[in-house]
Amino acid sequence: MMIMMMMPEWTLLLLLVTQSQCLNIARPTSSSISRREFGFKSTAAAIFGSLSLSPNCATAASSSSSIGERFSSDILSAPPITAGTKYTGHENLYFPAWMEGEWDATQTLTSTKAPLGLRFIGGPQGSIEVAQKTMEEQSKRIGEPVNLRLRFVKTNLGVVEDRAFNLRSRLDAFAGKSVVASVNYADVRESNRASVLASGGKEDDPLTTTLVYFKGPAAQKTFVISHGQDPLDCDKEWSGYELDRGIFALTNNNIAPPVTTDTEVLYSFSKDGNDKVEGKLRLAGYLNPQSDSLYFEAKNRAVSLTDYTLTLKRASGS
Repeated sequence: MMIMMMMPEWTLLLLLVTQSQCLNIARPTSSSISRREFGFKSTAAAIFGSLSLSPNCATAASSSSSIGERFSSDILSAPPITAGTKYTGHENLYFPAWMEGEWDATQTLTSTKAPLGLRFIGGPQGSIEVAQKTMEEQSKRIGEPVNLRLRFVKTNLGVVEDRAFNLRSRLDAFAGKSVVASVNYADVRESNRASVLASGGKEDDPLTTTLVYFKGPAAQKTFVISHGQDPLDCDKEWSGYELDRGIFALTNNNIAPPVTTDTEVLYSFSKDGNDKVEGKLRLAGYLNPQSDSLYFEAKNRAVSLTDYTLTLKRASGS
């Protein structure tokens, strides 16, 4: 798997994970999950949350330009990190009410670009060879539909993504087989179980931080460090974004350091009746100072852009 390349989060991990499935290495048990395994300090975890925005339709995006415009431009700057600006403990990105339920989704890649040049997607050292292989692999998937199941659940604060369910679904779907051993929610200051319960939420309400263990010797923790929404018409159309930070690490004796990635996920949904939603999905990859030698040269601009169409049909019984 091309863990060093700027690729969509759910495809970024797949090559190493699928290759490592052939290894006879026991995966960690749930009791072994801890921040220490990833070398995280509690103070670092505290800043990896998300800005709480009201689910009201009139909420404006926190970025300086509208979310709709970010689908058409090839030059994007990363949204400001807003984690830690509010301390409700139940911050999340809220979706329109008509997104509640389970959906049979078809996601189709339409375009993949490296707007700053190939060397910016060539891993930590800017390898052109690595970048070319990345683009070749991505280009092979253009026009290829991927079918998966997505779930959005109603909470007392609004409709939110079931991140644990959807992350497993995406990773397995794009791998073409089961690669995920477990997905768990993790408490951070901005989104934690105690605060959700105190606000009247339920024990199984989704949080914003996930911890994935793969069937191979690898794991990833993902935080939401910024989010916002810029709806066009809440009755029919909605758009939103979140900036995710992922920390990927091997869980065997390999001494390779963890890899940190920042990915902006842009959504644009249009309601088509009660049981169908058409949409666009854009993934914008940014370099991270902890992992990438070209970080400062990139000047906080997106180094990869991956665009998809997305069709959701309400699942039977949902």
